[in-house]
Amino acid sequence: MSKIKIDAITTQSEDFAQWYTDVCRKAELMDYSEVKGFIIYRPYGYAIWENIQKYLDEKFKEKGHDNVYMPLVIPTSLFQKEKDHIEGFAPETLVATQGGNQKIEDPLIIRPTSEVLFCDHYAKIVSSYRDLPKKYNQWCSVVRWEKTTRPFLRGSEFLWQEGHTIHETEVEARTHALDMLKVYENMGKELLAIPFLTGTKTEKEKFAGAEQTFTIEALMPDGKALQCGTTHYFGDGFARVFNIQFQDRNNTLQYVHQTSFGVSTRLIGSVIMAHGDDNGLSLPPRLAPVQVIIVPIQQNKPGIMPKALELVSRLKSIGVRVKIDDSDKSPGWKFSEHEMKGIPLRLEIGPRDLKAEVLSGSIRHSHEKISFADKDLEEVVPALLEKIHEDMYQKKLTDLLNHTIEVRSIEELEDALNNKLAYAKMMWSGDQEDLDVIKEKYQATARALPFNQTPFAKKCLISGKPAKYVVIIARAY
Repeated sequence: MSKIKIDAITTQSEDFAQWYTDVCRKAELMDYSEVKGFIIYRPYGYAIWENIQKYLDEKFKEKGHDNVYMPLVIPTSLFQKEKDHIEGFAPETLVATQGGNQKIEDPLIIRPTSEVLFCDHYAKIVSSYRDLPKKYNQWCSVVRWEKTTRPFLRGSEFLWQEGHTIHETEVEARTHALDMLKVYENMGKELLAIPFLTGTKTEKEKFAGAEQTFTIEALMPDGKALQCGTTHYFGDGFARVFNIQFQDRNNTLQYVHQTSFGVSTRLIGSVIMAHGDDNGLSLPPRLAPVQVIIVPIQQNKPGIMPKALELVSRLKSIGVRVKIDDSDKSPGWKFSEHEMKGIPLRLEIGPRDLKAEVLSGSIRHSHEKISFADKDLEEVVPALLEKIHEDMYQKKLTDLLNHTIEVRSIEELEDALNNKLAYAKMMWSGDQEDLDVIKEKYQATARALPFNQTPFAKKCLISGKPAKYVVIIARAY
């Protein structure tokens, strides 16, 4: 195999952060622009995002959501209506103060999120319980002026979806927030091949303006948690500020109950880190823009290219996303390049394969060599792709289970965070100052209160006070 491509990548053990950056560039997922934190999504990277969009958009619509598009800018006077919300986002906003040669009297905030725009709109169109629920989603970009940026993980501009819904009752709204969390959790298994920790955020970690925030968190190979998405129950807080009222079934005015939910291109970062290796990206088949790459060997020999093109046609006819590499690069270079891009399955066809009527190749994530009869192509490839996806998910699930550790002492907490690179599951009093001690001493935070709150000790690990909650602690991106 050609080493030219591989040598350009830092190994994970040498420098995980640099390895990640190398893969982002070498796999042609993105490039840097002239403005820090504003990346260029290259075709391959954007195609991954399109597959995420396609999956989620279908699930959202199945649950009755409609796609809309809200303005890019928010008047400062409107944004400042919700006090907790503006305090949460004020340091991150990009503000337009001039239009043409004129000063803008009410400066325009480039949206960091769109709660206030949806609220302002809902207040104008809802008057009766018959108008409810309203379940809107938008696909867009948002801007948050970050000091430290990394491709896909933390950007000044990033792509995302944000759903905003209003409901007649608290029960309906809370149920919806949890339903959408389940959609995200299923996406992890069905599309990304990543198992998520799910649970509730602590009071300090919840979203600005929310009564309750639910989260999906992925554990990365370096032991850090990555928050991959959240859903929120807002109660009627925003509704009271923006006067979103409706006449209920008893002809009494009530405030709506509100939720929001969102994931972003951070999901691409989670896939890079979760599945990648020292050869580059490794994509689960259901997510991969190209599921199978056909590499003709000695392609100028009689019959090779016609057979390769036939294979492409046969695979396309059964819905497989397939491409052929008929470039003049050496086979070793091609193999290296396709490994770098994480294409799940490589098939080769050369003179000996053609004569024997067999196909050979390699599975990206396991590097397993394969061979099967040409006539079995339509049966073997779909089954292989399904097995690859399931194997990738099960590997990460095993990793997650093995790296979620109950800790009963400070020594065990330190060992989990520093040596085992794991989620530390501990008992907590419910007092924020106990978690502040962990953050100050270990630079780790509460990732979630897992939904399964089965206690395993009576006292808080930090303070010794009576324990109220099971909490997951980890360092995080």
